[in-house]
Amino acid sequence: MTNLPDDIDIEGTKTRMEVAFGSGDGDEDMTAIVAKKESNLGAIFEQSYKPWNGELGPRWMRNYSIFRHHVYGLFTSKGHRHYHPFVRLTILVIFLASLTPIPMLFLSSLLPGQDGDFLSKMWGINRFNLWGQILGYFPRNLCMWPLLTALVVGGMISDDRRNGTSAIYFSRPINRFDYTAMKFISVAVILGFVIIFSYFAYYTSAIVFRGEGWAFLIDTLPLFLGGMLSGIFLVLTYTSIGLALSSISQSRFFAAIGFLSVIYGTKIVALLIDMQFDTSILYILSPYDCLAHLGQFLLGIELNYEHPLAFSIISLIIMNIISMGILVSRISSMEVTRE
Repeated sequence: MTNLPDDIDIEGTKTRMEVAFGSGDGDEDMTAIVAKKESNLGAIFEQSYKPWNGELGPRWMRNYSIFRHHVYGLFTSKGHRHYHPFVRLTILVIFLASLTPIPMLFLSSLLPGQDGDFLSKMWGINRFNLWGQILGYFPRNLCMWPLLTALVVGGMISDDRRNGTSAIYFSRPINRFDYTAMKFISVAVILGFVIIFSYFAYYTSAIVFRGEGWAFLIDTLPLFLGGMLSGIFLVLTYTSIGLALSSISQSRFFAAIGFLSVIYGTKIVALLIDMQFDTSILYILSPYDCLAHLGQFLLGIELNYEHPLAFSIISLIIMNIISMGILVSRISSMEVTRE
């Protein structure tokens, strides 16, 4: 042990140390009073993770929870996706506007004579009205269906990327195929409810209000099925394009504006080329025109396009394949972390 010099005051040094670090009386409790509440000092918490050994819900239940989260959010925000009130109001207006022929059919059934027959011819069932109910450019495919799709797909996947919700999905026993399928089905169901349901309601209302018999039903059923098939193609195509755009961005605004730009931009460019050079070949780049070309064929309407129908069908298939490829690729790159 080192010998201390004689001139060092041992007692004084001890006193100063006790003043600085405590006198040793009452310090054994290792407690401090903070805001009049005692709390232990120096407590170390041990954090350990244990695997879940309980029973998981069935696969359909986990998938249904994704579907319910998006679809039920249109009606209630508690525990489901939050849709802005303006978005809900716009979707409601689009849905009611798509049902406008029904009141006119009801009015035609009340009016006797020529007035009722005139309204029935204008709003009743025929090839052009069935085609217009789904693929009519104005107002449905100019103002209604693209806007409806943009509002629904805007934050469908981009919100998961921005908010890190993908970490919640993929940290659970939900694989990427189920995630993609449920997102696609959720959008398709919402679009189908507005587009396909309004089409079905229009067809059935026209038969009921006019008191048509079985012969009329049999005659118009092929036309109805052709229009229904066109509507299904429209829903699937708009859903795949919208989700592909939503998956490549973290902004719902980009996805919505991007979808409207694809639909309107390709239509306008093809229209200008057609007016300038008198050729309709560039309409194969427009999703709406490809769907319209196919819909005219299914309903037996005179085709408004000069290029072969096969070009439109092939272009429609390629659009869906590319869109689904982008969607699957982007979802595969999503990690179980906040991006």
